[in-house]
Amino acid sequence: MPDPSATSVGRPTPLTNATHTQKPSGMPIHKYGPYEAVAIPDRTWPEKRVTTAPRWLSTDLRDGNQALIDPMSPARKREMFDLLVRMGYKEIEVGFPASGATDFAFVRSIIEEGAIPEDVTISVLTQAREELIERTVESLRGAHRATVHLYNATAPTFRRVVFRGTKEQVKQIAVDGTRLVMEYAEKILGPETIFGYQYSPEIFTDTELDFALEVCEAVMDVWQPEAGREIILNLPATVERSTPSTHADRFEWMSRNLSRREFVCLSVHPHNDRGTAVAAAELALMAGADRIEGCLFGQGERTGNVDLVTLGMNLFSQGVDPQIDFSQIDDIRRTSEYCNQMEIHPRHPYVGDLVYTSFSGSHQDAIKKGFDAMAADAEARGVTVDEIEWAVPYLPIDPKDVGRSYEAVIRVNSQS
Repeated sequence: MPDPSATSVGRPTPLTNATHTQKPSGMPIHKYGPYEAVAIPDRTWPEKRVTTAPRWLSTDLRDGNQALIDPMSPARKREMFDLLVRMGYKEIEVGFPASGATDFAFVRSIIEEGAIPEDVTISVLTQAREELIERTVESLRGAHRATVHLYNATAPTFRRVVFRGTKEQVKQIAVDGTRLVMEYAEKILGPETIFGYQYSPEIFTDTELDFALEVCEAVMDVWQPEAGREIILNLPATVERSTPSTHADRFEWMSRNLSRREFVCLSVHPHNDRGTAVAAAELALMAGADRIEGCLFGQGERTGNVDLVTLGMNLFSQGVDPQIDFSQIDDIRRTSEYCNQMEIHPRHPYVGDLVYTSFSGSHQDAIKKGFDAMAADAEARGVTVDEIEWAVPYLPIDPKDVGRSYEAVIRVNSQS
């Protein structure tokens, strides 16, 4: 037996915060600078909680599709659209119809074939050029509910390098584009179409807040939102540049300062360049966002758009109904993999092959004891296990709730 008096009390540890050192990396850090903070000393979002589902917009058929090595065929696009409808998405961006015949034909097909339920609004994207706007609106003839989404980049680098224009000139692009959307909608769309408008100051994350606000206000002056006439203002993290907390500060600042706020749907559109798109979207909701735009399983340019599945399941795991049906998650995955021709990682949250599997012996022991305790608690209350709160170690949700079995929960390897 060890001598209890021979303890290690008083002996130094290998490292402390004071003695721990890292060597300089040698990487060219001089090329980069810190992201600008937002001065909101009385910010309120840290005290907020997300207790209801936001509005959701899937952009799988636009942002997601444009990022594929092999963009979807018409058949694969239709399969994805039908999946999104079955899952319960009510706002779906279906393409960039002025970009070419394929997207235009797809939009026409789902309208003419009656594939769009009456409670689903489709959205189509356009740049702020007259010929593209006309073609975009033309694609929507006969639609029951439709939104035109116009964007132009507003960040300093784009003003200087891409447009070579002043702030006033860049703002005018947004104003003129909005006016043209309204004119062509009035000319082309009949009374059967309930028509909406969305504007995005692209590269919002790099745009000065006061200028982003100025452009959005100028656009609203043209659209004239009022009761029953909403405008969607999407503030995209076209490139994710800051911590989620700073992103939330930017949303709270915009939400506070926008006029006619009660007639604005403030939409968040995070990309995942820093790996924190899910957190950025969740904190933006706390800071005032009304809607989240993203793709199933984080499909999209570069590192992808924010993952709608993870966001929805995060709500579900907190007892909040996402109002999207993920109960057959493997069917959703299979359809997504077929449509995108890309496999989903086995560690992907909630859906990967291994996410409900434990190899560690101590984890397996805790899980078994958790299942046994739940069964005993349910029996003592005279109810089924499904009627009591889920409380199994290492499993954030019950795999059965997304159509999985318990067969793969415990597996053995050389480390078990």
